[in-house]
Amino acid sequence: MLRLITLVLSVFAFAPAALCIVSYDNDFVDPNYILSKSFNTSTAASQESIVQWADSLAAEGPWSVMNKSVNPPSGNKHDYLSWAPYWWPNCTGVGNTTELTPQQIWVTCPYYVRDGMFNPDGRLVDDVGNFSDMADAVLYNAMAWVLTGESKYSANTAYFVDTWFLNPATSMNPNLNFAQMQRGPGPSGQTGTHTGVLDLKGMVKVTTGILILRTANSPDWTSDFETQMNNWTTQYITWLQTSPIALEEAAATNNHGSYYFNQLSAVQILAGDTNGAKNTTATYFAGIYMNQIDASGEQPLEAVRTRPYHYRCYNLAAMITNARLGEFLGLDSLWNKTTTKGGTIKAALDFTMTVQPGDELASELYPNIAAVAANYGDPNDKYAAFLANADNTYPAQPYFLWDQPFTDSNLAAATPTANSQPTTTSNSHNGEFVSSHPSLMAASFMTLFLTCVLLVI
Repeated sequence: MLRLITLVLSVFAFAPAALCIVSYDNDFVDPNYILSKSFNTSTAASQESIVQWADSLAAEGPWSVMNKSVNPPSGNKHDYLSWAPYWWPNCTGVGNTTELTPQQIWVTCPYYVRDGMFNPDGRLVDDVGNFSDMADAVLYNAMAWVLTGESKYSANTAYFVDTWFLNPATSMNPNLNFAQMQRGPGPSGQTGTHTGVLDLKGMVKVTTGILILRTANSPDWTSDFETQMNNWTTQYITWLQTSPIALEEAAATNNHGSYYFNQLSAVQILAGDTNGAKNTTATYFAGIYMNQIDASGEQPLEAVRTRPYHYRCYNLAAMITNARLGEFLGLDSLWNKTTTKGGTIKAALDFTMTVQPGDELASELYPNIAAVAANYGDPNDKYAAFLANADNTYPAQPYFLWDQPFTDSNLAAATPTANSQPTTTSNSHNGEFVSSHPSLMAASFMTLFLTCVLLVI
């Protein structure tokens, strides 16, 4: 935290402004679009941001499940571990006569849920944050390789994948048996829960990065890497389709189910199982999607949560990702699929745009706005006007590159700036970073500073 404050204050002192770089909730980018390099000239600044983000993220890597200081119940650090973020201990009745250590609390005190309230000790084991950072690094370094032609970016991509998934000394076992453990005494507190499947939603980003290297025959993506990754992915698909934990997540009707289906479809694409991926995506749109959006565009299963604005945006990102995967797989008309109550993805976005975020992060919606505008059109500039008013840097955001066609609203942020080098801090629970970018006006700095700080604590 001190490092973040020091960094941001130094940026304030010596640069016109700072841009908080966010790990988007999720997204699938068609590798063929990136490799075509048929980009509108208005995307120049977003291309520059992608390269900057790639550099910033690469400087933090590589990442591995072996970096954690706590063993999972299996005793094997190669097993992924995370703790349920909204679960808190109640030690009032455990009969201790001395203060309990954190390790004693984890196995002695009963835990109970406080929905929407993050338990900060959840980041004492940060496999979830490390995976998120790795997934973003793979995505942006793969794209930076295409944009710049510099081999270091493809090498970074392959290195990060190798370290997390393949290298026997550092690799993750292909399961989530200990993800989002709720902790507490007894066996039920020492196993993962279905919500932990959500931790690896970034497999969609990893899939995009690998597909870029694979499709372009990057020399850094060797035949050995291809074989090993296919083996890992095949085992993980089996876990996703057979584990009771995973099947419980597949049955979830809210955002958890949405992310399960986009994750499974993505890894099936990665493993070369096109028919399986098509079936997965079609199953989502014929199944739980049909009850996720009302005619008004409200998402009732997200609206009842303690952070309803966030969860509306969050599920929107998952639905959009599922539609993008379907489009890549050749499935028609999923963007316009109508729910049983007459809702669509576009209606869900339009409704959320009318909701006041309150103390939640308004910018979580912005990538979804651009995605909908690019796929449904924006003939009256409704979406462009909303974004231009809310964030005058949106043409410099990486998502602007793949959310095309979409106008840059003639904003100054659409023009690349020379020598704008980003600086990076440690990740938050959502993997956000702070980066210097001179396209923001200094008057908005303090709001941005406070936002970045709140995202990290």
